[in-house]
Amino acid sequence: MPGYPEGAPHEQGTLDAGEGHRVAWWVSGNPAGTPAVVLHGGPGGRSTPAWRRYLDPARYRIVQVDQRNCGHSTPSAAGDVVDLSTNTTPHLLADVERLREHLGVERWVVLGASWGSTLGLAYAQRHPDRVRALVLFAVATTTRREVEWITRDVGRVFPREWEAFRDAVPPAERDGDLAAAYARLLHDPDPDVRERAAAAWCAWEDVHVSLAPGDRPNPRYADPAFRLAFARLVTHYFAAAGFLADLAPGGDLVAGADRLAGTPGVLVHGRLDVSSPLDVAWNLHRAWPGSELVVVEDAGHGGDAFLAPVTAATDRFAALG
Repeated sequence: MPGYPEGAPHEQGTLDAGEGHRVAWWVSGNPAGTPAVVLHGGPGGRSTPAWRRYLDPARYRIVQVDQRNCGHSTPSAAGDVVDLSTNTTPHLLADVERLREHLGVERWVVLGASWGSTLGLAYAQRHPDRVRALVLFAVATTTRREVEWITRDVGRVFPREWEAFRDAVPPAERDGDLAAAYARLLHDPDPDVRERAAAAWCAWEDVHVSLAPGDRPNPRYADPAFRLAFARLVTHYFAAAGFLADLAPGGDLVAGADRLAGTPGVLVHGRLDVSSPLDVAWNLHRAWPGSELVVVEDAGHGGDAFLAPVTAATDRFAALG
């Protein structure tokens, strides 16, 4: 299998992010290497050892972080009652900056996928002087239009599965904002209501990630605690279009891509990605001066087909000053 060894962290901890949050982080690879920060997907997907396969441990100081309320960060969004009001994109960007300062990093390479690409773009546009380069794959920018595509329009490709997804919310809410409807159900006082909503949301997530033959269900959704935390965080962010309104013109990171002029970037995207269609990456590439777009013909929204093109990009940036 391509990619670098996962290795093990040589440094880890939790960072007090304020407002009751503790954010978990790990450092692996070469302590004297080029710093790189890994921004996982979801929101709520957590950072796993598999992310280290994209970065050469001999040349990178690899920093991983679990975003607020997920993975090893606390409090968990899987709790019976959880307040997500202090979990927004500006909060996550502040956490990344807080971690950079805590670890004594001046500038780093940003690696992100799916929601992590949205977060990486927002971070780079807000803190361009802290970013050496970006490598983003399974690109998403979490616009209102993209959320509408995932929750409604892609049902044209998977009509039977989408009807089951839609019908898991009450009839009066089926023609409205499905992410907001699910978000409400996922915080219902009745744990059975929460669990049914989490299972339905995650079943739909598994459906629309790819058109590639042979795709298998993601085993992470077998964990009830993960299902609930993930579904709560995704719907929280989707219902607010990524909380991007105050971070980019019109809440659209593509419109702010000119801020990245002079920042090297590689976008890697699957031709068969129906979760985030290729035009998302294409439009960003056209708006971002100097960016590169690599299309992986047999890939959807994830999987090992990304390892070779993503590691090729990170290898190029390993020696950046």
